[in-house]
Parts: sequence; structure tokens; C-alpha cells
Amino acid sequence: MVSAGRVAAAPISWGVCEVAGWGHQLAPERVLEEMRELGFAAAEFGPPGFLPPDPAGRAATLRRYGLRAVGGFLAVVLHDAARDPMPLVLSELDAFVAAGADTLVLAAATGVDGYEQRAELTAAEWETLFGNVAAVTERAGERGVRVAVHPHVGTAIERPAEVGRLLDGSPATLCLDTGHLLVGGTDPVELARTAAGRVSHVHLKDVHASLAERVRDGRLGYLETVRQGLFAPLGEGDVDVTAIVDALDAVDYQGWYVLEQDLVLTGEPPPGTGPRDDVALSLRFLTGSAA
Repeated sequence: MVSAGRVAAAPISWGVCEVAGWGHQLAPERVLEEMRELGFAAAEFGPPGFLPPDPAGRAATLRRYGLRAVGGFLAVVLHDAARDPMPLVLSELDAFVAAGADTLVLAAATGVDGYEQRAELTAAEWETLFGNVAAVTERAGERGVRVAVHPHVGTAIERPAEVGRLLDGSPATLCLDTGHLLVGGTDPVELARTAAGRVSHVHLKDVHASLAERVRDGRLGYLETVRQGLFAPLGEGDVDVTAIVDALDAVDYQGWYVLEQDLVLTGEPPPGTGPRDDVALSLRFLTGSAA
């Protein structure tokens, strides 16, 4: 379905997350070595602190494991006129350039830690958000990095109306995250078909729709549903991954497919077991390989 050379790994598939109290955090050495063993040629950076903070160290660490840098996820407040996102963005771009990464995945943070609360923006806050996205896109573009805005649970862009408002009010391109879109109530297949030309980056997740509904209607928090197995290996949930890839192929999408299966670990898995098994299943589903 997809060439292995276009598929990247993400540390969140090993339970590595920026949210305090998320769960047991595996050492980068184990995660990166398992990525290499599975045959990945590229990876996203992961959360702050996972890789060395200095740009040269970050680039060198990935090279040590034979991994190309794709870029990474950055959640930053974009709707508050009193908060300038640019200093944080520019400091991250230093690492992107040093590592040869080409994609900044930008989420519109609420300003509250974690992803349990949504932000309902005013018209003025939307205009501020649009202005900040445009400014970040321009500054990143000057350094050869594209920006993909990521609709994400617990951010200012989560539900279908918010995704639509972003597309209608801004020329921004999207990170099409099949899992977060479905959890937020957007059909990722329909969005891939109707807005394929706006997609510059893809996070592929499979999702159990029954658990996603519990997040959407407020019966369960996001973190708790992840603990309960919200995300599944590709092909084992309710997302039609094949239809999404077909829709993007129809417009000759040339970007990355990043495998993500957000999970929470309660402890260190024995060597040779753990998250890598599910990642191998997803990689096999997407590429037809025997990972």
C-alpha cells in the first residue's frame, strides 16, 4: 500500500509523551534501537527531553541509530494575543534545520497542561490564531520547513466545526491524524477525500470507535481511554486506512506517513516485547512487509 521509505516512526507508539503523569517512559536508547530493528529509516523527534535539547546532539542521536529526522510535534498557544509563540517555535526550528527535518507539526494548545480540556475561541481569538499560524508558516518556510496544523483532542482545533473553520479561514495545510480526527468527531476518510490537497503530513492511527465516542460525549477523559486501549494496530480498529491512503494517492500526496499508536505503559516491558509488537503489526499492514 505504501513504500517503506515513506513511513516514519513516532516515540508516542512506545508510550513516550510530553504529558506529566502519562505513564512509564522508556529510555530513548531502547525506543530508537527498536525503531531501527523494525526497519524504520525515519522518525519524529518525540516530546521535549526525549532527545538531547541541543540541535547538534539531537541530530547526532538520530544518526547514531540510522534514522532520518522527519520533524516533530509542537503544541503551542496560538489564540492568545498576549502570548507570542515565536520564541519557542524558533528554538525548535534550530533543531529541525540541524537534523535536516522538514515538517513542523503544529497543534493549537489551550494553555492548560494535558489534553483533557477544550478551548472555545472567540472570533477575535480565531483571528489571532490564523495570524500566528501564518507567521509560523512564513518563518519556518524561510528555513525549509513546512508547517502542518494538527487537529488534536484537547486543543483549540478538535471538533469538525473547528477543522472546517481552520480550512475556510486559513491557507494552512493539515496534519491528517486519523485517530484524533475520529475521536473529535470528524470522519478522516471523508476529510482525506474532500481536502486531500490541503494535507501535507499524515499521522496514521487506528481507533476503537466505541471508546472514541466515550471521549466525545464526556463519559471518559482522553488519558483514561488511551489506558483502556483507544488506539489499535492498523487494521484492527474502525478507521479505513486503505481508503485514506487511496484518497491521498489520488492527488499524488508525497509526504510522510507516520505510524502512531498512542499508549500508556505501566512499567518496563521485558526485552523483545512490548510496544514494538504492535508497531510491527501496523508496519506490516501499511507496507506489506514482514516487520
